[in-house]
Amino acid sequence: MRARYGVPLGITAVGAAGLVYAAGFEARSFRLRRVTIPVLPSGMRPLRVLQVSDIHMVGGQRKKQRWLRSLAGLRPDFVINTGDNLSDPDGVPEVLDALGPLMEFPGAYVFGSNDYYGPKPRNPARYLLEKVQGRHGLNGNPPVVGAVHNPWEGLRDGFDAAGWQNLTNTRGTLKVEGVSVELTGLDDPHIKRDRYAEVAGGPSGTADFSMGVVHAPYLRVLDSYTADDYPLILAGHTHGGQVCIPFYGALVTNCDLDTDRVKGLSTHTAEGRTAYLHVSAGCGTSRYTPVRFACPPEATLLTLVGREQ
Repeated sequence: MRARYGVPLGITAVGAAGLVYAAGFEARSFRLRRVTIPVLPSGMRPLRVLQVSDIHMVGGQRKKQRWLRSLAGLRPDFVINTGDNLSDPDGVPEVLDALGPLMEFPGAYVFGSNDYYGPKPRNPARYLLEKVQGRHGLNGNPPVVGAVHNPWEGLRDGFDAAGWQNLTNTRGTLKVEGVSVELTGLDDPHIKRDRYAEVAGGPSGTADFSMGVVHAPYLRVLDSYTADDYPLILAGHTHGGQVCIPFYGALVTNCDLDTDRVKGLSTHTAEGRTAYLHVSAGCGTSRYTPVRFACPPEATLLTLVGREQ
């Protein structure tokens, strides 16, 4: 009896323990990453940028809310929110409350698909299938039918009231102690809301520094930003792969970006130019797959320094 059932029961026990760890511990093990990027013009003072992404707020996530509020203690020069704040139609007040202390700093935001539409139960194996078939989001897949519409307007109004700049297919400029930072943003490419033609042309040349901001790091967007000579692009969306294999890494990115660049700092080259790319692994999960494995939730404090450094 033991010879016949011992191995299957052992595998089941290990799987159950892994699920408890992934959902009960790691998905709530919030941490801050620190990254230095040599991207500013020579002689310019360093800039400290806090990037938050993929919060996917669900009602009652008190630990996540406390952790987000605590990030204000970092006192960044400005904050960039790269979208997917919601995973619950009733989550807007809790997002605004959690980000309230951060909204006292200059900031800007773009939205992701989950700000507009609520998640639906989904077989995780479909992400692997879509990767093999080259289909992601609405890029090659049929339009979503029967989607839950999230109250994104309330989120927008709250951010705008705090003075954060809405970068939905537009440009904005932040003034930080005499330094001007030009931000060029796009709506979410994952659901084909990006309109690069409306912001094309590259940095205006009137700011001290310029960068691109987008939720999902699709290659067409990275190519456009890089070819237009933006030195830095910030994105989220990938969750860092969310469920990764130790010593191997992510299996999927949920877009056409390669898994080697699923999170953290890398570079992107297009038309003979190269930009730095930072992809945040985010601090949340879909409410229907509330697990993370070998990929803890995060925010990132980016210190931008002169290129000579």
